[in-house]
Amino acid sequence: MARDDRKAKILERAARDKVKFLRLQFTDILGTLKSVEVPDRQFEEELDGRVMFDGSSIEGFVRTEESDMYLKPDLSTFQVFPWTHDGANRVARIICDIANPDGSPFAGCPRSTLKRAIALAARQGFVMRAGPEAEFFLFQRKPSGEPTTETHDSGGYFDLTPVDHGEDVRREIILALEQMGFHVETAHHEVAPGQHEVDFRDDDALTTADNVSTFRFVVKNIASRNGLHATFMPKPIFGVNGSGMHTHQALYLKERNAFSDPQSPWQLSPTGLQYIAGLLRHAKAFCAITNPLVNSFKRLVPGYEAPTAIAWSEHNRSPLVRVPAARGQNTRIELRMPDPSCNPYLALAVMLRSGLDGIEQELDPGPPVNKNIYKMSHRERRHLRIDELPGNLSEALDELAKSGLMRDTLGDHIFDHFLAAKRAEWDSYIRHVSPWEIDRYLNTY
Repeated sequence: MARDDRKAKILERAARDKVKFLRLQFTDILGTLKSVEVPDRQFEEELDGRVMFDGSSIEGFVRTEESDMYLKPDLSTFQVFPWTHDGANRVARIICDIANPDGSPFAGCPRSTLKRAIALAARQGFVMRAGPEAEFFLFQRKPSGEPTTETHDSGGYFDLTPVDHGEDVRREIILALEQMGFHVETAHHEVAPGQHEVDFRDDDALTTADNVSTFRFVVKNIASRNGLHATFMPKPIFGVNGSGMHTHQALYLKERNAFSDPQSPWQLSPTGLQYIAGLLRHAKAFCAITNPLVNSFKRLVPGYEAPTAIAWSEHNRSPLVRVPAARGQNTRIELRMPDPSCNPYLALAVMLRSGLDGIEQELDPGPPVNKNIYKMSHRERRHLRIDELPGNLSEALDELAKSGLMRDTLGDHIFDHFLAAKRAEWDSYIRHVSPWEIDRYLNTY
């Protein structure tokens, strides 16, 4: 559909649905959702990409002397928020790319970064499809409105009402997502009390990243409307499972799944195996992107279903990469390390480029490791050459800083600004005196 035709349809729908405000949404480098809201009299100008904002006020964007940025709306992403039914004052959103004043893509735009990786794959004939499983917690709030880490249920994996008190909220989330064009496949209570998961159908990489960003916004909004606080913090509670964002992915050559080969070992094509090998080779380098918080590494510890070992398997869930049982057109790999605090655009970009590098270099992942790695001795791991993910954010940043592929994928601007922001976060963390230290040392020493 031509841009003018799509613009006319958006204006027509906005008038029909009595949309009064339109939000131009985008993410900063760290993945935080930002928006500029305009009233209906500005819709036409906004859809033409003539809305300017001050980029120097956004984390990691530009310096004050080069602050003017433009928002370029992707008209295919227009959606009306389903919870704004108050008469004629409905609110809609549209997702934007960020452009320089001359109209060129801004080097600090995460969405444009993913588009570059997608274009590189397309030049090789590949289309990436991805399906993330983003987990989250629902917590109670204090009377003042501040969030707590107190759960409102005692449910476990796949539990139902009355144990799972989040079921009604989860159902409301699903209804809102479907009204915004999502195809929700499953939803259920996760392992830890207060922990939930909603899975939506896989899609092309750009749509998937847009969907993750929208999903987090919807979940937080619906939770707040129900007096709860939703968090995608990876490990909010000590001693229970953290929240991951296992990401299923596959490459397609036109309509054919490029990872499938019924005649090969494990029914995986050389392309699929090389893609796995690329993820394994670069996992330590991109870990800071897919797991970007100090708290992320409280989840990546043995014993809580989160991977720490750089290996792959068909059925075993302890390695970094798992190949689910489905084969043929549904053949895919599951990367189990990412968590839902990541910037989805950057995360998918580094995954895709790592896999493509494995294909370009014809890397070999070796045979699958089908034993439980958590129960292996150090000697067994050494014998199988199983490496480990970084143990904390500082180590992950060191690995990222050494990677030429990650710099090329992210571009100098995002690469340097991300490293600087996260180094500052780590420095703040190591200087902080935590309650654990007070409890542990104050009386003893």
